[in-house]
Amino acid sequence: MNLPLPAGRSRGRIISTMNLKRAALFALVGIALLTVVLAVGFIRDVTAFSAGALAAMTLLKSFIKLLAGLSVAVFLYVFYKAQS
Repeated sequence: MNLPLPAGRSRGRIISTMNLKRAALFALVGIALLTVVLAVGFIRDVTAFSAGALAAMTLLKSFIKLLAGLSVAVFLYVFYKAQS
């Protein structure tokens, strides 16, 4: 089913301007921002744990999330560099 497009728009125009290298860079920037947020949360949890206000399991969860974010960031960085 082909729906009519708004005036001035053509099919595939947005997708054709995004190549794989730009998409990898866009994903890398996004995961870098997310990793910064996870790192701030981990630092907050370490501070709360050292004050005795947080359980060790919560600190472990925060560390695992930070490690996962860092792993994806490294993967996307290597993928971005391989696209050049």
